[in-house]
Amino acid sequence: MATTPFFGKRDSGVLSERSNVSNGPPGATVAPQPRALDSATAAAPDPTPQTAPGMAASTTPRGGSKLIVGPNIKLKGVEITDCDTLVVEGLVEATMDSRLMQIAEIGAFKGSAQIDIAEIRGCFDGDLTVRDRLVIHATGKVTGKIRYGKVVIEEGGQLAGDISFGTSDRAQAAGALPALQRAA
Repeated sequence: MATTPFFGKRDSGVLSERSNVSNGPPGATVAPQPRALDSATAAAPDPTPQTAPGMAASTTPRGGSKLIVGPNIKLKGVEITDCDTLVVEGLVEATMDSRLMQIAEIGAFKGSAQIDIAEIRGCFDGDLTVRDRLVIHATGKVTGKIRYGKVVIEEGGQLAGDISFGTSDRAQAAGALPALQRAA
């Protein structure tokens, strides 16, 4: 057997000798073992979208920026900006403007949020403006100052506080219309 320097190239004869060595009976050879995945292959992303437990995958957009606050995580005193999707499984105390917010059954959000679409399975407490659609599932509880474009509340869902139809632009336009009718 040829000897090679510790940090040098290995002699090809050494490799072939090692591949034929076995712990079995004399003259038996060992089949080559499959190679392990390299780090690039092992770290390749799974093409199937992952969805938090209790969350619907249909409304989660592909691509875009997404922030997931996992279970037992507390995110306090922040302003969340440039986030397309916020998934809350822990506790978030923040101010935010986003496209989609999903609060899981175990999640809670306290603060102020301006959202296009909100899906609430957990708790929301604070100032919520939903420009398009607010969906409160059976396990959801929403309290505070709530403004919405459309609302869907499943049986068992809770909505309490200062509640009004329409976001600020819609509410102002709706409020101005009756005043014009009274003046006529």
